[in-house]
Amino acid sequence: MGAGYRWFGRPLLRFQDSEKAHGRSLSLLRLFSSNPFTRPLLKLLYKPKRSLPVELFGRTYAHPFGLAAGMDKNAKALLGWEATGLAFVEIGGITMLEQTGNPKPRMFRAPHAKALVNRMGFNNNGSEKIQSTLEKHFSKHGRPGVPLWVNLGKSKITPLDEAPMDYATTMERLWSYGDVFVINVSSPNTPNLRELQGDEGLKSILVACHEVNNRCSSQAEHEKKPILVKVAPDMTSEQLIHIAQTAKANGADGIVVSNTTVERPESGHKRDQSVFSQQGGMSGQPLKERSTDMIRTVRKATGKDWPIIGVGGIASADDAWEKLAAGATLLQAYSGFVFEGPALTKSVVNGLHKRLQASPHTSIIDLIGSSSE
Repeated sequence: MGAGYRWFGRPLLRFQDSEKAHGRSLSLLRLFSSNPFTRPLLKLLYKPKRSLPVELFGRTYAHPFGLAAGMDKNAKALLGWEATGLAFVEIGGITMLEQTGNPKPRMFRAPHAKALVNRMGFNNNGSEKIQSTLEKHFSKHGRPGVPLWVNLGKSKITPLDEAPMDYATTMERLWSYGDVFVINVSSPNTPNLRELQGDEGLKSILVACHEVNNRCSSQAEHEKKPILVKVAPDMTSEQLIHIAQTAKANGADGIVVSNTTVERPESGHKRDQSVFSQQGGMSGQPLKERSTDMIRTVRKATGKDWPIIGVGGIASADDAWEKLAAGATLLQAYSGFVFEGPALTKSVVNGLHKRLQASPHTSIIDLIGSSSE
């Protein structure tokens, strides 16, 4: 099915608007996974047969590979992601208020570079509607069989000085449903959002979210949920180290490295050049080396025990191996699924298993950070 997607599915994308193609794919995944007759077929085709367990945040992840935020903003296809074999799923970014996002078109594919440029602007149904969506899903299907992560964004109309309230409100509404929460202060598509990566902005958001976490866990008589911070790639190593250390010192349970970039690579292809001229954040293969270098930098600065989630340009088992060796504990992909199709999970996990068997490492845990030591 991986080859079939590359030969037939991917070429067809050239004739479709990127955002519409994304929406259609999500709808098809939801359709096939909601049918008890076709859901087993998804598992048969795409679920990895290998197990590469990672213990993190009090849970056992079947392997280190999960879905990044942005692919399923409104938790539309939870059954589908689980059926295709992902070890965890991140929904969102979700904002306190419902948002339509930026004007269309706002998502573009650079096929030769295997990159995406988007300026979506946190378009989502808002925390109240998504709370209702998750309540209905949990009532009908129970909790997902894999950890559900929730990406928290800031509503566009909320002033920066009220950002802590915005993030905390969304977290409180979704606390019962999420297993891990990711504070997104690094999207380039919400005006001035990245200013919140600074000391006071980040501290104030973490304080507000910790208050919600403490209150909700006490009321539910449940352990507190891990809170991570997602950072941008467009900064110096010194700035990255400072943000990571600030996040860790203020109670963040880990970091996601990294979000999309406003930088652009050189390209000799006209279509790619046209895409790279668009405003927005770029993801995909051109971001791979930068995000891996960032992982290595954070690992050296914060030690081996603070979790790093690696995302950016993962399209193969070799890409995944590099990020794990640099220091990532878990991995996520977004653009990789656009260009490689749903078989990417099986390809990455089986490929990691094969490389692990041929390496001196005894487990994925043994591999983590090995190239940064």
